[in-house]
Amino acid sequence: MPYLNSLAQQYGLATQYFANTHPSIGNYFEMTTGQIITNNDTFNGPLGNDNLVRRLLQGGKTWKSYSESLPGVGYTGGDSGAYLHRHNPLSYFTDVANSSVQRNNLVPFTQFPADLNNGQLPDFSFIAPNANNDAHNCPAGTDACLNTADNWLQQNIVPLLSSPHFQQGGLLVIVFDEAEDADATLGGGHIAMVVVGPQVKRGFQSSNQYQHQNLLKLIATYLGIDGNLGDAANASGMAEFLN
Repeated sequence: MPYLNSLAQQYGLATQYFANTHPSIGNYFEMTTGQIITNNDTFNGPLGNDNLVRRLLQGGKTWKSYSESLPGVGYTGGDSGAYLHRHNPLSYFTDVANSSVQRNNLVPFTQFPADLNNGQLPDFSFIAPNANNDAHNCPAGTDACLNTADNWLQQNIVPLLSSPHFQQGGLLVIVFDEAEDADATLGGGHIAMVVVGPQVKRGFQSSNQYQHQNLLKLIATYLGIDGNLGDAANASGMAEFLN
C-alpha cells in the first residue's frame, strides 16, 4: 500500500495500535461508545447507549457518516450489496435512527466530494469504504485487495489534504477495525493507525500502546467535546501526535 505508507512516513504512525476484539462490529462500537457492546456482526440495532453522536450534538458540533454504497440518505437497514451495516456504527444509535433530522446525516460516500468542494464538510466525518475497497478479503496469495484499497485512498484523500478547508486545522485518522482473526493480541490484533493533518508532527512514530478507545478520546479532545464515554473516559487522547 504505497500511498498509505507514504502518509505514515510523512505524518504520524501509531506503531503499537491494537483492535479490541473480533469480529468487526465490536470495534466500531468501541470507537463510538467506548464499549464493545456486541460481537455479533449480524446485529442491526438500534442502540440507546451513550455515544459519539450524542456528545457531538451536546457540544454543538455537526457530523455526517459517509458510507460507500449506502442505498440512500437516511438508510438505517442491514447489508445491501457492497454496503456493510456493521461498518457504519453511527447508524445504529437511537439518537440517529429515531430522528428524521439526524438520519439525514447518513449519506452515501458520493456526497463527500461534493461537500468537500463546496466547503460544507461537517465538524466530524466518519468515512467507510464498501466491501470492495476496504482491504478485508484478499484472495489467497495476492495483494489485489490491498492495492485496490490503497488506490481508493489515494483517489479520495489527495483532494481532501489539498483543500483549504482541511488545511485550516483538519485532522484525518486512517485506521483498520481489526487484524486477521489469527491475531487476537489485546483482543483484536495489531493494526495500522495513521494520523494526518496540518497540526500533526511530521514523520512522527509512537511506540505507545493504543486501542480504539484512545481514538475516541482523540476525536473528542480535538473537537472539544465531552469524551468521557466508556473506556475512553480513562484513555489517553494521543496528544503526542499533535504540535
